[in-house]
Amino acid sequence: MLTVLGFAMIATFLVLIMMKRMSPIAALVLIPALFCVAVGQGAQLGDYVIDGVGKLAPTAAMLMFAIVYFGVMIDVGLFDPIVRAILRFCKADPVRVVVGTAVLAAIVSLDGDGSTTFMITVSAMYPLYKRLGMSLVVLTGVAATANGVMNTLPWGGPTARAATALKLDAGDIFVPMIPALAAGLLFVIALAYVLGRRERKRIGYLTLDEALAPGVDTETVLVGAGASKDGGEGEGRAAPRTGGGAGAGGDAPAEEGTGTAGFQGLDPHRATLRPRLYGFNAALTVGLLTAMILEVLPIPVLFLIGAALALTVNFPRPADQKERLAAHADNVLNVSGMVFAAAVFTGVLTGTGMVKHMADWLVGAIPDAMGPHMALVTGVLSLPLTYFMSNDGFYFGVLPVLAEAGAAHGVSPLEIARASLAGQALHMSSPLVPAVYVLVGMAKVEFGDHTRFTVKWAALTSLVVLAAGVLFGIV
Repeated sequence: MLTVLGFAMIATFLVLIMMKRMSPIAALVLIPALFCVAVGQGAQLGDYVIDGVGKLAPTAAMLMFAIVYFGVMIDVGLFDPIVRAILRFCKADPVRVVVGTAVLAAIVSLDGDGSTTFMITVSAMYPLYKRLGMSLVVLTGVAATANGVMNTLPWGGPTARAATALKLDAGDIFVPMIPALAAGLLFVIALAYVLGRRERKRIGYLTLDEALAPGVDTETVLVGAGASKDGGEGEGRAAPRTGGGAGAGGDAPAEEGTGTAGFQGLDPHRATLRPRLYGFNAALTVGLLTAMILEVLPIPVLFLIGAALALTVNFPRPADQKERLAAHADNVLNVSGMVFAAAVFTGVLTGTGMVKHMADWLVGAIPDAMGPHMALVTGVLSLPLTYFMSNDGFYFGVLPVLAEAGAAHGVSPLEIARASLAGQALHMSSPLVPAVYVLVGMAKVEFGDHTRFTVKWAALTSLVVLAAGVLFGIV
């Protein structure tokens, strides 16, 4: 009974948000509350919610102060050189823009924190996507999938959880998986190239000079030609351009314009820039990320201290600090609200026992004949399980059971642990991952649109990682 209701609750949630019948916050709160009553545990709803909020409160605090910190760093110009370098590479070619998104997200993911990755990636790329009239779900989908592959770094979370749950060394799990993960990352870049070609065909081709031309409202032109303002996948095509650009589907490179610096993505003359403090801000950021990796202090504490230092040094006047906090309040409120709403969902799933019954049913459904192939089974199961439950629930609740079943058939725990990492590309778009709300919120994309676009590509990327692991004899 609980198994059926658990799957029904998740399916109801996904259908309603993808059909835009409910907002994610409302769906995350109301649907689990109704199902909690349906299973006869309505009286315990308060306890489940408080328990869920307690577990996610540190994550919410971390995201709140991380948004403030990186928002201030963006304001003062720390990432402007990165943005300019990306724009020089991307020019006005949609193919280069999407590939640049994948590469940037992968590089920034080295810090091991998805929220940081999404804040930097969206801040750098969002203005360019808007200026060229490109689909914003391509931005969120590519960034989330690239980050999902890189999320398997030992300090990213899943690898450490697998090592802890199975009492293994994280290095023994991760290092042999590098070829498979590299294959997954190459697939994401190839996917970005394909999606970029689709965008180029859909919107036409602007030369750099056209993209920089004042008074050209690319978004308005494209809406009239079939693109949608909300970032959906329009199938229309922009009207033919003039000015010497290649055809809409051509492969000719964008012309070298003389105004590359004319489109910075971020206003190069904004009043919040602090060029004289660039060295301090860079050192503070490197120090903060290093402290995160070394686990000097809990991450929420590090970001709280970092945000306070960044505000105090860059904006000594209290009035200016208040203004910067107000400027980022929308993102803070949106993301923290999503996290606490997700606490209701996860609290009910866990408290009612739905997660345990769902996991036991899936494990019990595995035929005995598949015993010798438990590593492959684990890899396949990691896709839906890490999407529908938290990493903690999967790695500490389900993985030990799968490892025990594998050991009975001679499959080593190391193989099981490595296979369990395959689903991370899909996991990073799960509605239970707080960082994904940072991504869609900053990119101004509906969560349902992001889910509908991204899930198929992220699942395919996870299968590529798993297939490469099997091919290389890692899994």
